[in-house]
Parts: sequence; structure tokens; C-alpha cells
Amino acid sequence: MKPPAWTRRDCLLAAGALGLPWLPGPVRAGGQLEEPLADSVRGALSAAIANTAPPVPEFTDLDKRLAYLRWLGTTSDRLQRRKADFQTRIEFLQTVWYETRRAGLDTTMVLGLIQVESAFRKFAISRVGARGYMQIMPFWSRLIGDGDASRLFNMQTNLRFGCVILRHYLDRERGDTFLALGRYNGSRGRAEYPNAVYAAAKNWTHPDA
Repeated sequence: MKPPAWTRRDCLLAAGALGLPWLPGPVRAGGQLEEPLADSVRGALSAAIANTAPPVPEFTDLDKRLAYLRWLGTTSDRLQRRKADFQTRIEFLQTVWYETRRAGLDTTMVLGLIQVESAFRKFAISRVGARGYMQIMPFWSRLIGDGDASRLFNMQTNLRFGCVILRHYLDRERGDTFLALGRYNGSRGRAEYPNAVYAAAKNWTHPDA
């Protein structure tokens, strides 16, 4: 008897549970929908991405610095098979740490999102044109940036845009992570994408994250 065909949802959830970087179908790629923004919101988002401070974490005490270094070492080891170059890996993780805390986001969840969106590929492009690590749609460059969508392949620019946009969606959804992740992916209300991010995030859990 012919075995039942797997649905896209079956493949997505199985791959996420196994921690695989490649997930089938368009749900993997960021597909944020362009929506009208109030001038005040556009201004706030533009200011958030315009700050050019270098992504160097600062710590108020030694314990916090040691916690960061423990997280960095462990997470670097886990990421090695996806990013072989040590310096590139450290710069990436340092930037993720900085930008997630700057935006008030869960670092573990954002790493899960990046795994699902781009499999940690800097120059990933989706079928709908989303770009980079966090699969930012080019229209965001026009709405809140300088209009140069090519800059979305810059590591810090991409991570900053992604974190600022996710923070915006979380605020719109009053802290509801499930709905905010769906909005980030352009699939608000559907379970596939948030569940994939939650599953991938388990690969990056750490007590000091």
C-alpha cells in the first residue's frame, strides 16, 4: 500500500524538530507584508535603525560579562558547522546579542528565526525577494531606511532591521509572540511558521542567553 504523502506542515514540523536548517516551501522565507505606517511609527522605526553604534556589548559588572562569554563560547561551538570561519562566527553572534538586547528581544528566539529564515546564510534571497539573515523585504529600506536595498546584505544592517521589525510586530500584537512571528512571515494566525521558529530555537537555548 502506498504510504500517505507528507503535507508541507508535516515536513516543516519534522525538520524543525530535528534542527535542520532547510525547511520546505515559502513559509521558510520572510514575507512581511507592506502596510501603511503612521508618520510617528515610521519616524520611530527610522530612528531605531539609523543609530550606527558599533555592536559591542557593554556590561555593568563582571558576572554579566562572564555570562555573555559563556554563552558566546557554547553558541559558537554549536554554530561552527554552519559558519566555519571563527572570526565571522564571533562577529555574527556578538551582533545578534547586541541587536536583540537593544530591541528587547529573546536572543534564543531570534537565532531560531534566523535558522528558519535563512539557515544562517548572509546572502540568502527568497522567492519573494526577502534578503539576508533575517530575510528582510526590500520595501523596508524605502519605508524606514535610505532606500538602498543592497545594504540589507550587510550583517549589522540586516540584523538591526530584522530585530527592529520584529519588535514593531511584537508591539502591534501586544507582546503575543505567536502572532508577531506570523506577521513577520506574512502568515499571521497560522501555526506552521511560529512552531518552526520555536522548534529551531531549542537548538540555541543556554542558561546565560
